[in-house]
Amino acid sequence: MKYLEDVLISPVISEKSYDRIADSNSYTFFVHPGSDKTEIKRAVKELFDVDVLSVNTMYRKGKKKRFGFVFGQQSTRKIAIVTLQEGQTIEAFGV
Repeated sequence: MKYLEDVLISPVISEKSYDRIADSNSYTFFVHPGSDKTEIKRAVKELFDVDVLSVNTMYRKGKKKRFGFVFGQQSTRKIAIVTLQEGQTIEAFGV
């Protein structure tokens, strides 16, 4: 990736992601599909000034939806779960 800002698309705001923050200090982001774990780690470290322990990635397949008479599919997204060192937080999540 050319710029670090292109790697992280947005934080995932859900009950499950907030449970991960409380339980294991892990934050969840939607990331660019072409990014790898080292790019994600570097982007989180430099953008939020935190120490990253590990990065786990997965793809969430898009659901099949009906839009009127047309059947379509939502886009598949790549998700990264970033675990931080104990005592560090990211303020974007508001926790």
